[in-house]
Amino acid sequence: MSDQQLPVVVIGAGPTGLAAAAHLVGRGLDPLVLEAGAAAGSAVREWGHVRLFSTWSEVVDPAAEKLLAPTGWVRPDGATYPSGADWAERYLQPLADVLGDRIRYGATVTGVSRAGRDRIVDADRESQPFTVLIETADGSEERLLARAVIDASGTWATPSPMGGDGLPALGEKAASARVSYRIPDLKDPAVRARYAGKRTAVVGSGASAFTALAALADLATSDDGAGTHAVWILRRGISGSTFGGGAADQLPARGALGLAAKAAVDGGHADAVTGFRTAAVERDGERLVLVGEDGRRLDPVDEVIVLTGLRPDLSFLNELRLGLDERLQAPVALAPLIDPNQHSCGTVYPHGVHELSHPEKDVYLVGMKSYGRAPTFLAMTGYEQVRSIAAALAGDREAAERVELTLPETGVCGGAGLFDEPEASPADGGGCCSTPATLTIGTGAPASSGGC
Repeated sequence: MSDQQLPVVVIGAGPTGLAAAAHLVGRGLDPLVLEAGAAAGSAVREWGHVRLFSTWSEVVDPAAEKLLAPTGWVRPDGATYPSGADWAERYLQPLADVLGDRIRYGATVTGVSRAGRDRIVDADRESQPFTVLIETADGSEERLLARAVIDASGTWATPSPMGGDGLPALGEKAASARVSYRIPDLKDPAVRARYAGKRTAVVGSGASAFTALAALADLATSDDGAGTHAVWILRRGISGSTFGGGAADQLPARGALGLAAKAAVDGGHADAVTGFRTAAVERDGERLVLVGEDGRRLDPVDEVIVLTGLRPDLSFLNELRLGLDERLQAPVALAPLIDPNQHSCGTVYPHGVHELSHPEKDVYLVGMKSYGRAPTFLAMTGYEQVRSIAAALAGDREAAERVELTLPETGVCGGAGLFDEPEASPADGGGCCSTPATLTIGTGAPASSGGC
């Protein structure tokens, strides 16, 4: 079998992976999607209780919709906001069903290489197909051949730890029974009981942390939530950009997230602790004490929710020659556009095959994984990425290099995004980084949300 007759292996049947398959089919190419879980959107289902801050009109890929149309599928109201569960059940699974046997479930990719070539060998490298090692649900192993590999496996399975240096804080693992790395589903009675009436530390400063703070504030005002209180742990200080873009954000629900976090603090349901980088987690009876790198010890808490970002699992790509930025673990051409050391903007111009290419030809990291450790990824960005890549694999370079997407502005700009550096940040009260104004969201938008 020639390389051109081999499938394009897509790793992950999430939003970007399924969109990649749809675009490949539309280009007359044969995709094979390998999904570790038992259903499409397995990772999305794990945060199914969280509402996206993008509307239905922004999370349905055009090529996917074209595949779905003959089945009678109708896109939900484009002005409304799906939850993760809605997205999985009403779009991702129907799309996967249309793709049929092009998707294999229970197939975990454990390695990718060139057939007969480890990463050291130069000779005749590009003429060899890719070999993909998988472990199936029953524990057996298989090797598959591919003409190209699109890794859309995401970053959900590898949350970042609590420690301010990127490593687990001392005692973090020992305290694992009281530490969560996910936004709590407070509609689940068991989860609700875990946090109701408790003092909970929320570590992080992004959309997920905003969502958790808003949820805990709602719990605090409910009949069964008396005594619920949050301690918001920020590694930076509070500035005009801390709460996001507010009314200036072109995605209103995303802007509302920051305002909801601000309301939780202003309403007394959360105390903000700034400039705190966790070094250790200690026991105080049944409670936990967070200790900072500067020696500060916070008052004891009952629970800790760590929402400090996600990071890519690159272990199964070790035999490939990837060109990754040393800081973000994102493709080198993409990294400067999304580096939070340089700016706090969440808006990145649409990009495709050029920015996502590696020294190893025909391998691509897409979707959340393409951003490495950088935040603020939008589903629309992933769809544009795979449209461009599918065009390139089909030999249509003009379409691959054409931009077919305009992304919404965040309303947040300027300043180093990881540390407080006054010389690198505009003063509060000026520019788009000033404190957000009150925002009223239109019909159908959630009071608090997260996601893409």
